[in-house]
Amino acid sequence: MNVFDRYAPFIKDFIYENNWESLRAIQAAAGDAIFNTEDNVLLCASTASGKTEAAFFPILTLFSEDMPRSVGAIYIGPLKALINDQFSRLYDLCAEADIPVWHWHGDVSQSHKNKLLKNPSGILQITPESLEALLMHKHAAIAKLFGDLRFVVIDEIHSLMRADRGGQTICLIERLSRMAGVNPRRIGLSATIGDLEAAGNFLSSGSGRNTCIPRIEAKGIKWRLSMEHFYISGEQAADNEENPTGLPVLDELTDTAPENSDPGMAYVFEHTRGKKCLVFVNSREECEAVTTTLRHYCELNNEPDRFLIHHGNLSAAYRETAESVMKDEEEYQTTVTTATLELGIDIGRLERAFQIDAPFTVSSFLQRMGRTGRRGAPPEMWFVMREEQPEARAMIGETVPWTLLQGIALVQVYLEERWVEPPKLDRLPYSLLYHQTMSTLASCGEMTPKALASSVLTLNYFRRISKEDYVSLLRHLIEIGHIQRTEDGGLIVGLNGERITNSFKFYAVFKENEEYTVRCSSHELGTIVKPPPPGEKIAIAGHVWVVEEVDHKRHLVYCEMIKGKVPAYFGDCPGDINTKILERMKQVLCEDKVYPYLMKNAVSRLDAARHSARNSCITDEPLINIGGDMWCLFPWLGSYAFLAAERFIKLKCAPLLGLRGMNSSRPYFIQFTMKADKSEFFRVVTEMARQPIDPMELVYPKEIPYFEKYDEFIPVELIKKGFAYGVLDIEGMKKRFMEWERYI
Repeated sequence: MNVFDRYAPFIKDFIYENNWESLRAIQAAAGDAIFNTEDNVLLCASTASGKTEAAFFPILTLFSEDMPRSVGAIYIGPLKALINDQFSRLYDLCAEADIPVWHWHGDVSQSHKNKLLKNPSGILQITPESLEALLMHKHAAIAKLFGDLRFVVIDEIHSLMRADRGGQTICLIERLSRMAGVNPRRIGLSATIGDLEAAGNFLSSGSGRNTCIPRIEAKGIKWRLSMEHFYISGEQAADNEENPTGLPVLDELTDTAPENSDPGMAYVFEHTRGKKCLVFVNSREECEAVTTTLRHYCELNNEPDRFLIHHGNLSAAYRETAESVMKDEEEYQTTVTTATLELGIDIGRLERAFQIDAPFTVSSFLQRMGRTGRRGAPPEMWFVMREEQPEARAMIGETVPWTLLQGIALVQVYLEERWVEPPKLDRLPYSLLYHQTMSTLASCGEMTPKALASSVLTLNYFRRISKEDYVSLLRHLIEIGHIQRTEDGGLIVGLNGERITNSFKFYAVFKENEEYTVRCSSHELGTIVKPPPPGEKIAIAGHVWVVEEVDHKRHLVYCEMIKGKVPAYFGDCPGDINTKILERMKQVLCEDKVYPYLMKNAVSRLDAARHSARNSCITDEPLINIGGDMWCLFPWLGSYAFLAAERFIKLKCAPLLGLRGMNSSRPYFIQFTMKADKSEFFRVVTEMARQPIDPMELVYPKEIPYFEKYDEFIPVELIKKGFAYGVLDIEGMKKRFMEWERYI
């Protein structure tokens, strides 16, 4: 019997009504795996390939044959908007078979949730945070709610594997399974996974099941791709050249933009007119700034506002308004957004997507471009790369168009190798360990230390955490009042812990943007997020400052003004740029290849960058003398290997080389002064790298490297250990250093 014949009659009717002529390959493969095995299943196929239907058609068929006596399937989505979208898609389909579909997150009414609690059945769509709250506050009801749970579907699983949120999701599934006495099959869905085997192992963590990964041969898809470059002010790179592209050049856009405007924004403004588009940016702050600029252009041109905004810090009303307008086929508006519209929300037929500067990962690029190209049209993305025009006397590292190179590299590694970043699953998740410990205690009430350790430390995601480290954590939490000992020797949530667990913010393990006020003496300079440790530099109020003290309790940063250029500061370096991307960026500078998607300004800017790179030899050897004792190092390493290399050189090698004044622009280059010559630099670095390296020695003496949300409640030694062993890429650093032996 083929998969279609196995489907329930109401599924077949749905297929007929939608005029599907045949099942897609992913749907046939998923049906075979779900119907004919008891394995977990990982479905990886391109955006808009029908993965959701591929998973739910066989699940709903099995339910129609033997209806679960509780909630039968949980759908875990990373975004409320994605859940709302999938809810509307599933509701009508399931209504035909009288299978209820429930959704549960912070914007869902309590009356809807109460109906589920009274009649647990069908499919529950929920975020990880709401599932956390459910386990904490409805502990006694879990067995009734999920006693016959058969499937857990995790959508956009790649987005959850990047940080603690994915570990939280796996922990929640394990905890729920123990509490309800079930072992549901897990179905993972994604369009962009770099290492399928690693993702399959992650999906199956603690389940005792294998993961079936159907191999789907992707059909060739044509892309409409362009990449243009703009200087934010001044003449453009191609101002004196002919226009071979046929697209409007900057001079044709100036009538629509105000005097002294940002030409990249003018380009976006012009090419979104009369079209339905998304404009992706890389941060919430940039999202606000770009939207404000584009709306200002509307006012100056006496046009109605045609720009919407969508990011995670907006209210539900603003987000849902943008989603609703974008779904309306009659509306031609553009939404400026962060990653919140990167994932699989169906917002109708988009004509094109714009990307301001380069994203950090291939995965993100593919997801964002995949928002377009639905319903028969090819995917279309326009990159808009912007930079300040380098000054004539700028140092060599500041003259390289890093975002342009990064964008090209992201595109090329996928076109040439179909490469996507593999997940990083080897961290020491102490912050999540704290969270799950407190959640378990809040849920279960008083527990003996042994019972608590048995409940938490046996969760598969914590397999790398030693018993000694867990004892250290528990003792610390007792000392700071987050956990309290009872007279009988049991453990309960302490008074200080209750202040944390009683807040709705506790359910999330991702870190909200907490602003720190920056002060110099009695003067307030402004605010930043993720402050660097003392000794590092920040840029604010048009100047560069060195941090003297960070008061994490009061959210204050004290600093003094210094001279110098603006470096990227600690904690805000893009954490996901892989070494492979940096190496491909270097290759872009080395090769003479012409990339067909580059537009006029981008071609000219790349030509100039290649010419400059050859003259300065930055692609021939990593260390360049830029005058006197000043040097610039180009390691071509990903973010965490770069961070390790920077610390290794500063802490281990600098005293031997007379090296001072390190100024890093992560993860691209490091500038410093040095008394030694080039050969001596490479000799010292390679000799030191051959010796055994204790990662803990790469943590600064007074540094407490807070990265995750609950790090402030973790013993300092564990924080340092988690950073040294779980964040710094020592092996990647050593591999690169060993390659430098040839320069001695």
